Amino acid sequence: MQVAVAYRQRAACATALWLPFFRNLQYFFASQDFSDGLRTTVGILTPALVCSLLGHLEMGMTLSLGAVGVSVTDTPGPVKHKRNGMLYGALFVFVTTLLTGFARLYPFALGVEITVLSFFFSMLLVYGARAGAVGTAALLLMILQMDKPLTPAQVLPNALLVLAGGLWYMALALAFFRVLPYRAAQQALGENIHAVADFLRIKAEFYRTTTNLDDDYRRLVAQQVTVSEKQDATREIMFKTRRLVQESTRTSRRLVLTFVDMVDLYDHITATYFDNAALREKFGPTGILEEIAVVIERLADELDAISFAIQTNRTHRGTTDLTAQLEQLKTRIDALTGDEQVGSTLVLKKVLVSLRNLTQRVKDIVKYFQADAELPKVARAANAREYARFVSPLRFSWEALRDNLTLSSSHFRHAARVMLACVFGLLVSKLFFTGHHSYWVLMTSTLMLKPSFSLTKQRNYQRIMGTLIGGLIGVAVLLLLPTHPRVQFGLLVVFMLTAYSFQRRNYVVMVIFLTPYLLILFSFMGLAYFNVIEERVTDTAVGCAIALAASYLLFPNWESDQLRSYMRAVLQANMAYLQQIAQRLSGQPPSLTDYKLARKDVYISSANLGAAFQRMLSEPKSKQRHNSDVHRFVVLNHILSSNMATVAASLENGVPQHARDGLRPVKQALSALQRSAQQLTPAAPAPSPPIPAASPASATTATLTADDRLLLDQLEFLQKVSSDIGRTTEQVLAENEAPAHKKSPIVAGS
Repeated sequence: MQVAVAYRQRAACATALWLPFFRNLQYFFASQDFSDGLRTTVGILTPALVCSLLGHLEMGMTLSLGAVGVSVTDTPGPVKHKRNGMLYGALFVFVTTLLTGFARLYPFALGVEITVLSFFFSMLLVYGARAGAVGTAALLLMILQMDKPLTPAQVLPNALLVLAGGLWYMALALAFFRVLPYRAAQQALGENIHAVADFLRIKAEFYRTTTNLDDDYRRLVAQQVTVSEKQDATREIMFKTRRLVQESTRTSRRLVLTFVDMVDLYDHITATYFDNAALREKFGPTGILEEIAVVIERLADELDAISFAIQTNRTHRGTTDLTAQLEQLKTRIDALTGDEQVGSTLVLKKVLVSLRNLTQRVKDIVKYFQADAELPKVARAANAREYARFVSPLRFSWEALRDNLTLSSSHFRHAARVMLACVFGLLVSKLFFTGHHSYWVLMTSTLMLKPSFSLTKQRNYQRIMGTLIGGLIGVAVLLLLPTHPRVQFGLLVVFMLTAYSFQRRNYVVMVIFLTPYLLILFSFMGLAYFNVIEERVTDTAVGCAIALAASYLLFPNWESDQLRSYMRAVLQANMAYLQQIAQRLSGQPPSLTDYKLARKDVYISSANLGAAFQRMLSEPKSKQRHNSDVHRFVVLNHILSSNMATVAASLENGVPQHARDGLRPVKQALSALQRSAQQLTPAAPAPSPPIPAASPASATTATLTADDRLLLDQLEFLQKVSSDIGRTTEQVLAENEAPAHKKSPIVAGS
């Protein structure tokens, strides 16, 4: 009997260990990254494979080269934007290939071309990430073509083949979205829900007495950045795709409604804030906090199940029923109510209410998957206009480019760095590295150079480590399977697919698999792979060194210099959000769309600040400023936005009679935030937001209900946190304070 029990326990432990692995594997194969990687692999490999079978391998390689260039522009987003990006990518790739084919005949002309085009294509980042990808594709083809031996008569046919390869890839990608019109939206939404589930799991850690609250906050802020990025990506696809916002199919309504509900669900999760330090001290010994954490994790598992169902286009009827567990939790709380040593359990009851609310919201989302469920219908024209307010329009103008032609522009400084690094890399590759692939020096220095030093440093480390590991894998394959070309080709396809599937998910994994893929490819072309790997490692190291030196020495862009603008944006977003609450308290409720727009701005600005802070931590210590104070500012901002969401949620069903007395602390909170914003912009202080007049206080404390007192306490807490933010802002701006690198605990009582 004991043996059987022990066996079952070991089996349960093994299942607990392997289940997350298999779950993550399922998510990966259903993800947008794998889908894009598969499409990219087919698009690049097919021309070379078909032409090779027909005896025209050189032609096929050129066609595949064009497909490689256009695939760089195939980034997530609405199909219309994808089409335009790939079209301009194919055009720029063609023109660049044509110019490079003639310029390479004259070293001076090639130098001029590299100088001009590297600056111009890098400046395309002014118009956003997709335009930047178009510039990267053109630069990539310029570098790959500059050492290709062509006669003047061969230049135009070669450029036309590159263009044909790019158009082939574009046709393949658009055909994919024509056959599966909702696939991109499903995958983006599924990944968004998965990110929210991970955010919820981190929230569960706050209820475990064994974790460090400071570390929990750091992880929470980092995950908030991820959720914000996923929400933005989903919002772009949802609200800029006509089929989704204007057509009234069942699938389109289900996707849009699920996304809208998920944003509200995330708002509710964020709004669920309690003083976790006090909770742990008071209720930790009872063990009830651990039970709360388990319930939260089960809700996160249910969200993951919904995410997987959406990504795989399957039905979902719900796998988690928390009714019994919530009732058990209520019984435990009721049992603690009479314990004099524990005291009041009001906060636990509010946690229970929040969990029930969250559970109901998840159930409502699950209902959208039921075949007989009635999905709400909305006026399509008005719906599209409202949704359009949540996405930023793309505007391409010469004025935007002209206004950034100054050293004060981060885009200009980045373009100047890329230009100088390209020129230096060209000289180094021509003078000191004259191998068959000396262009790898220039390509590495160009692709590794990012707008900020921290990203450049990270990419350089990942590139070098990935190249070394991938080189070992490639050499091992070629040494162990020298007489098995079919097996080698099969591994080439696997390496290629894995590399392109991880190009946005994990760069180091991409490089690890890209390197053996290239080694096997060069082996098939008859090159000595030992020489190739030696050359690639050397050129990669030199190119990374050039990129790192350029990022550090040439017009460096330190995150500590940018933090003021991010902090100011956060304060302004918080003021706008708090203004929505003030209007509700004054009896002038804003529109639901205005409220959600203000909430969206808070999440985006908070995510931008959190991401900038994380980047600053990877910069040289001498360039970091006030780490602990900035971390405190980030956490206090999260606490403030969470409590504002809590207050806003409590006012959704109407404003209590005595709640208008809370306009005074709201006004004080707005004033405190305004002073902080002015300190961050002393030259041009922002105007004070209008504050609705408070109604005369007509009630005494004795007439207030428990809910009224709680709401007024929450409003007072908003004022307290705003004051704490003001003091922290002053510490961050203190000029005479030495750079701080130590962590300081976050203390905030409710």
